[in-house]
Amino acid sequence: MIKYSRIIFLLIADVICMNLAYILAFLFRFDFNVTSDVFEGFFAVYVNNIVILSIIKIAVLWLFGLYNSLWKYAGVEELANVAIASIVAGAAVIVYLEFTQQFFPRSIYITSCNMDILFFGGSRLLYRTLRNWRSPGKFNDYFNKNKTTIIEELTGKTGLTKVMLIGAGDAGASIIKEIKHHPEYNKKVVIAVDDNPEKLKRRISGVKIAGNRSDIKRLARKYGIDEIIIAIPSGAKKEIQELVAECNKTRCKMKIVPSLIDLINDKVSVSKLRDVDIEDLLGRDTVQVNLREISQYIEGKIVLVTGAGGSIGSELCRQIAAFKPRRLVALDIYENTIFELSNEIKKTNPHLEFDIVICSVRDKDRLEEMFEKYKPHVVFHAAAHKHVPLMELNLKEAIVNNILGTQNMVDLSDKYAVGKFVLISTDKAVNPTNVMGATKRVAEMILQHKSTKSNTCYSAVRFGNVLGSNGSVIPIFRKQIAQGGPVTVTHPKITRYFMTIPEAVQLVIQAGAMAEGGEIFILDMGNPVKIMELAENVIRLSGYVPYVDIDIKITGLRPGEKLFEELLLDEEGIKKTNHNKIYVGHPVPPPEELKLLLEQEGNGIIEGIQEILTQKEADARLWLKKLVPNYNLANVKRTYMGLKEKKDE
Repeated sequence: MIKYSRIIFLLIADVICMNLAYILAFLFRFDFNVTSDVFEGFFAVYVNNIVILSIIKIAVLWLFGLYNSLWKYAGVEELANVAIASIVAGAAVIVYLEFTQQFFPRSIYITSCNMDILFFGGSRLLYRTLRNWRSPGKFNDYFNKNKTTIIEELTGKTGLTKVMLIGAGDAGASIIKEIKHHPEYNKKVVIAVDDNPEKLKRRISGVKIAGNRSDIKRLARKYGIDEIIIAIPSGAKKEIQELVAECNKTRCKMKIVPSLIDLINDKVSVSKLRDVDIEDLLGRDTVQVNLREISQYIEGKIVLVTGAGGSIGSELCRQIAAFKPRRLVALDIYENTIFELSNEIKKTNPHLEFDIVICSVRDKDRLEEMFEKYKPHVVFHAAAHKHVPLMELNLKEAIVNNILGTQNMVDLSDKYAVGKFVLISTDKAVNPTNVMGATKRVAEMILQHKSTKSNTCYSAVRFGNVLGSNGSVIPIFRKQIAQGGPVTVTHPKITRYFMTIPEAVQLVIQAGAMAEGGEIFILDMGNPVKIMELAENVIRLSGYVPYVDIDIKITGLRPGEKLFEELLLDEEGIKKTNHNKIYVGHPVPPPEELKLLLEQEGNGIIEGIQEILTQKEADARLWLKKLVPNYNLANVKRTYMGLKEKKDE
């Protein structure tokens, strides 16, 4: 009923407006001389056709949808529609008058059309203004506020969250308008910032653009800003990183509009804002993958993922499921994490055949049962012990899981004619100083050696740390912050390469598509990140000030830990692939000691492992050194024994 009342009101208002426009046009044309014969003659034509002319114009306005628009939210597009409709309506009137051998002076047509645009548009903007003033938080609420609240508004102490907007574009305008229309958000955009010099000192939706990114700290202090919203959905990661760094110089909370890819088919709104996260500080652009290449080796295939309950393994399962494999088999020894993954995959991909295998990669007999049952076409081997300090204290466990487990998977993949086998490796395998890295380097060499005499396409993908993975620094920092600190960093100069879990997994899957056999792919990790700076940023993003609210404590390097990580052995060299974030190292022959074990009749590497497990730990470490000559035992011993490291020059 309200809808029809609004339409009737607009119809009546438009009829009055269009006829008022004609009357004024006649008065202006004849200089208000209403007694002249010429005026009376032309005006009589208008009076005789007043009903038909009104019907013609109303019909045109209706066809242009002017009675279906939500004029509460009227803007530039609606006004443009009014202008076009008015011009078309005027043209329709001319056609009618010419057809009936009648006419007005040409100036009448032009003046009445201009006034139509003014009156039709003005009436609708007036309607919008009245609606807005009647909305909660506007006209009625203002005069219903008590005396204390009015005084607070007049003194600027309204209790509203004062917002600075970064980005005076379409997304920024949408945010400002929505905040204005929703008083319940308890926010007010008081200032905007944009790097475009042409926008400086201008206004966006009533908000002044007061400076560029270099002014953020000054403006935040000047206007008492509580929250900063970064509204640049099309911005490159590097640009966002730089903006966040500037915002970190203030004590304001930060929100960010998601990237364009996340906003497709959805409008920008306050509800879509998210907190600025540590990933925004990496400055890494979105990964692009070749969907056709990936689909060719995954779609319709049986895919096995080991270590599927872990950070990388579970994300592999999520992304592989999107490429429509015939069956996805998730293998892990820990039932809790794999159970949670199963529930998630079955909910998001109800038609996918998803199977769980609770099994250790150490158990070759159980693995063989699994291979016999599922006969996978593609294998992603992510199962491994990865925690550096723990593996220093549990060397034999690392050998069994990372070396023996990989050998089992490599052998069975060859036996059951797996098409592609991808090993998840690590930058710690390069010139290793720890057990974890040394065992993963052996796993790489096992895979490369097998590739020379197998029809299975074996490859490894080597990358650094992933943000948010189990046991990584970010969750540890956040837990320490939640406990009130201090945040612990092992060395003030320690650096690491980082990428997000989804990014790493996308590149792993892409590398699998590119593999031809025996390659070690190296992912572009960007620039190394100082862990000290990372700790400071996590503290800031948690709403605290480093060294003031939360302290940072230096604890010293842990057993087997490097100051700097490497992604490539000197002798491997490197060459580009057709993907700008994936490189490939040249295969390096295994050392003689490992080669003899791998080529020994039966299974020398397995027998060698079984024998070394009966020896002392020191002997096992020396055995590992023989298999990986660049394994830096001296550094391991120095760190492991708790001796003071040499002073950095």
